[in-house]
Amino acid sequence: MQGRSTSDPPPGRPSGAAPWWPAVRIVASAVMLGLLLPRMHLPSLLPRGHGRDTIVYLVFGLLATFGGIVLSAWRWQRVLGLFDADTRLGNLVSHYLAGQFVGNFLPSTIGGDVLRVSRLSAGSDVPGSSVFASVVIERLTGWIVLPLLAVTGLLLRPSLLGLGVASRLALALSFGTLLLLVGIVVAAGSSRVAGRFATNEGWTRFIGAVHLGVDSLRRRPQAAAGILGVATVYQLSMVLAAWAATRALGLHLPMVALLAFTPIVAIAQVLPLSLNGLGIREGAFVLFLGPLGVAAGQAVAVGLIIYAMTLAISLLGAPAFAVGNRSRAVSI
Repeated sequence: MQGRSTSDPPPGRPSGAAPWWPAVRIVASAVMLGLLLPRMHLPSLLPRGHGRDTIVYLVFGLLATFGGIVLSAWRWQRVLGLFDADTRLGNLVSHYLAGQFVGNFLPSTIGGDVLRVSRLSAGSDVPGSSVFASVVIERLTGWIVLPLLAVTGLLLRPSLLGLGVASRLALALSFGTLLLLVGIVVAAGSSRVAGRFATNEGWTRFIGAVHLGVDSLRRRPQAAAGILGVATVYQLSMVLAAWAATRALGLHLPMVALLAFTPIVAIAQVLPLSLNGLGIREGAFVLFLGPLGVAAGQAVAVGLIIYAMTLAISLLGAPAFAVGNRSRAVSI
């Protein structure tokens, strides 16, 4: 295995980041969960005789969640193709799972995405700046799809537009996210903004690499459509996982309602205000599913089940994380 050049490191946590912020996020999650968990009445969450169905739906949800990881790795592979990088899907799935494990279980100052950049840069000939750019662009495509799916769901069932605060917030987050993304993409694709860093040698070369990737997407619409297509299927797999969580609790919500609101919950939960979205995700489900007749305790349970399924699949990344560490030690 080839070692990564020390002159081309992936970016880590900014040195100015507050070291106490993770503790604040943990406290925030504890406070929010402390307000939400008392609304759950465990004996009434599952209807009688629903045990076998619950297991079936939970297994389906786990499969959908794992399928989402594979789809994410496939999307990453297609983005790497913009930089003429030839990578194996199996290796990318392994890196993705290792990143999920780190992000969900290890108290680290680096996130799962940074681990992916580090692992792929160390184990391939792809420059670290290109790997960094591929991860950024991969994430951007996912964020573009989320609000579009939410708006599609709302338009497919216009009655969802009449749910008061839930509807207004869903629309505000959808269009606000789209506007923000348009600004980011325009800046990244501009030769006067991000493009002026394309030939730099310092850390700003990472910004230049993002510009080159976005510019390549602009010049290759067929590749861009393929990447967005995979991103759409990935987000739909997350909607399926949410549907499985609701059915595991005996809830019968219209799929189109989950299509409208699950992406909005995904947007809300990435706000860096809690630990892995704990509390924000559950509160968002209370807000969006409540007008559909779902009790607050059941909505909280939906969020916790989705989180539990994510944690369960993330455990599959433990071997990939451990093996990767040993491989790098050997290469050094």
